[in-house]
Parts: sequence; C-alpha cells; structure tokens
Amino acid sequence: MQNYSILWADDEIDLLKPHILFLKNKGYDVTSVNSGADALDEVEQTNYDVVFLDEMMPGMTGLETLAQIKQLRPNLPVVMITKSEEEHIMEEAIGSKIADYLIKPLNPNQILLSVKKILDNKRLVTERTNIGYQQDFRNISMQYNDRMTYEEWADVYKKLIYWELELDTSQDKSMLEVMNMQKSEANATFCKFVIDNYEDWLNDPKMDSPIMSHQLMRKKVFPLLNQNGGSGEAPLFFLLIDNLRYDQWKIIEPLLSEYFTVEEESSYYSILPTTTGFARNAIFSGMMPSEMERKHPDLWVNDDSEDEGLNNHEDEFLRRQLEQSRLNVKMSYHKILNVGQGKSLVDNFNNLLQNQLNVVVYNFVDMLSHARTDMAMIKELAPDESAYRSITRSWFLHSPLLEFIQKVAAKGGRLIVTTDHGMIRVQKPAKIVGYRETNTNLRYKQGKNLGFDDNHLFVGRKPERLFLPKPHVSTAYVFTLEDYFFAYPNNYNYYVNHYRNTFQHGGVSLEEMVIPFSYLKAKV
Repeated sequence: MQNYSILWADDEIDLLKPHILFLKNKGYDVTSVNSGADALDEVEQTNYDVVFLDEMMPGMTGLETLAQIKQLRPNLPVVMITKSEEEHIMEEAIGSKIADYLIKPLNPNQILLSVKKILDNKRLVTERTNIGYQQDFRNISMQYNDRMTYEEWADVYKKLIYWELELDTSQDKSMLEVMNMQKSEANATFCKFVIDNYEDWLNDPKMDSPIMSHQLMRKKVFPLLNQNGGSGEAPLFFLLIDNLRYDQWKIIEPLLSEYFTVEEESSYYSILPTTTGFARNAIFSGMMPSEMERKHPDLWVNDDSEDEGLNNHEDEFLRRQLEQSRLNVKMSYHKILNVGQGKSLVDNFNNLLQNQLNVVVYNFVDMLSHARTDMAMIKELAPDESAYRSITRSWFLHSPLLEFIQKVAAKGGRLIVTTDHGMIRVQKPAKIVGYRETNTNLRYKQGKNLGFDDNHLFVGRKPERLFLPKPHVSTAYVFTLEDYFFAYPNNYNYYVNHYRNTFQHGGVSLEEMVIPFSYLKAKV
C-alpha cells in the first residue's frame, strides 16, 4: 500500500489519540495540530493526501479554515468532522467541496472507511473491476460462440460496452487490451451472423427479425403519439443524433438522468449500408431504399456522392409516412448543422409545444467523425474510442442541445434519443478496383464490374434481395466487415496511411448496426 499522509486538525486532539494510533497501525502517517491557523501552516509547507478538519474550533472555525485550504490547494481532499448535525453547516461544507462529512463521536472503522474511500478508491475499484471482467470473460465468450438470436447479440454488445467503459476508468489498463481482443472476436462472429441472416430478415416474413431502420417510426415512435389535439400526453420530441454509437450514448445518458427517467432503453438494427443517405432516409420514409426510389422518385437521390444532398427530403418523407399511417398529428422537423441553428432552436422552443411530434436531427457527431478523417488536429484529440467518447461528452455538455433537452424536461416533455447508424475505427485495408462513378464511401462500394477479394466482405450480387437500388444490370454492393476499409491499389499507401485509425461507417459491425433507442420522461 502507498504510504499516505494525513493532517488532523482538532482543538481536542489529545482525545483523538486512540484514533490516530489506529490509523498509524494501518500504515498511515498522521500529523496532528490543534487549530485552524496551524493547519494552514502545515498545508502551506507540506504535501498531505487528506485533511481531517474539526468544524467547532476556537479562533478560526473549520469552515473558515476549509475555505483557505481550498484556495491554497484546491484538489486536497478535506473531511469535515463535527458534533453538530445542523443542516446549514452540512450544506455549507458540501458547497465548499468537502470529500466527506463525519459526525462525532467517531468510530475507528468509520474513519478508516472515509480514508479508503478517498485515497484507495481508484485502486480498489480497479481491482474489483478487473476481477469482475475476468469472471464474466468466459461467460461472454461462450455466449457469442453459440448460435445466437439478434436480441442475444445486442445483449452481448451491451455487455462488452459495459466492461469497456468500466475498464476505461480504471487505473490498470491491462485488462482493456484483453477486452478489445474479445470485442474483435465477437465482431468477427457477429459479421458471419449478419451474412447468414440479413437477406432473410428482409425477405422472409416468417423470420424472427429485429426492428430495423425502415420500421423504427412505425413500431417504436408512432405508438407513443397522442392524437387528441394536444391534450393528454405531453409533446413527444424525437432526437436523432447522427452517427451516435451505443458507447457514446452511455456516456451521455448520465447527463440526462438529472432531468429524465428512462422508460425504455433498447436497441434496433441499422439497415445496410449503414450510412446517413440510406439508413436515415429509411427511418423517415418507413421504406427500404429500393422502395423509396420506386414510390418516391421525386424525393430519392441516387448514391452518386456523399454530400448532404442525399438527405434533403427527410421532412417530406416523414410527412408522407405519417399520412400513409393515417396519423393526423401536428409535427415539426428541424435539422441542426451548426451551433447557430442549435441556438435558434432553443430560442424558438415554446413554438414547439403546440405540436404532438417534434423531430430534431443533430448532425454534429457526424461532422466530427468526418473532420477527424481530414484534420490532423482532430486525429490528435481522438486517437482511440476512449478519447472519442470524451470529445462527444464535452461537445454535448457545451452544446445548445443540452439546453434544448433541459427545456424539454422543464415543460414535462417526452424525449426519444436515438441515431441512424454507428461507426467503427478502421484498421485493416481491403483492396478494391472500380470505375470512376463508384461511390467514395470507405466501408461499402456499389457499382458495376467491381474487382475485389471476397475475404472480409459481404457481397450483395442481387441488390433487389437487399432492397437496394440497382442502376445497372451488373450493379453489386460490397460491404466491409469488422474493422476493414477499402483502398484502391493505385493510391494504396496513401489510402492506408490517411484513413487507418479513422472512424468510418457504411459496413457491417456491432458498432455500426446495433444502435441505441431510449425513451425518456421528464421528472416531475
């Protein structure tokens, strides 16, 4: 155990000698003083790991001493000790960022618990987390090596994310490497599962299939709508944060718990390709891409580019889906592409309360992921999943979106948080040869006479079976699996160096296909 040093300030310090001796016998160095002024002198001259501070000292009180200690050493943990149980003293101490609050008479084990909670917390949590994951490691491996349903795959993925987030916060990162290897193995098995089942999900009505993009509104959102002219249920806000993975949602979720209770936390499966142009249009139209092309030729845009023009008609797609479902509801649709638009949405929030359904699409996470590909600075800021989650959380905390969500809660609104697809950090290149008109996405390609090796790919030679547009008789769709990405032979080294370790979407992986859906109600 590390040799920690404790400073204890109390005007009746002689009466506390048994407790001090107890701590010394446990291996702690304890320095005792009998006034606030002496405590400040010690804090100025010596580095202590924790301070025990009596609140009722003559001269400089404990609270006055606490304020000056925090000015000298803001990060030094202070435990306030008092005979008083008055609420205002507790509130003032807590407001001054104390680490703990103990009430006399003191119990030796009570003191030891406080010290361990403050000084040994990270070590103890790390040890417990590593043991917990080691115990669950075998269970998870056995689970994904059996024949599994789509629901079981979602559960395995959520378990892996749980342990990834737990291990990410621990001091010892050795088990994180093991966990990443296990997640990689699970992904490889999941990709085989998708190859074996994806076509049947779409074509066999008797197949037990997951809810997918084109079914999301009809099966998960429309049943929550109130059609009684605005009376009864509170307005429903449907928030789609583009490109939000399940682990990113779990980082954001605690920030919402202050304002909402989670009524339902589940997941659904993105269609292929796992891109904005296909998956998000499928959500709002309630149709697969080939059906959109056939039934709404005035709205469908072919996959000739990766720009935002592919998603210019989401609001009209949604209106037509509502009409087809015979839902006569008042709705609004807002797409937020920058901070200015986010602030404008907040400023005009009260206008939204007249609607039964308010749809908000936030594109920031998608823009960040693309920026990460192209900007060296962003690459430096987000070299891995942990850093990427951190950036996502920081953005959310300081974005107009959080203020918007707070307003939803303040008005008693109901909130759905979801996304259209996830993304994966790509590592391994897969060579492909195609004509000039072949699309630019790094995780899937569509075109005629594509040249590729079938390894680590899901090949759709019959696009109609995947309900995807077929511009040419020989059009095929090719999706990368796991953490592979496409690279052209003529610029191979450039592609590999430029795009390896970037976050991409469009292919088949747990991260891209199993995505969060949460329904929240404002706390009363």
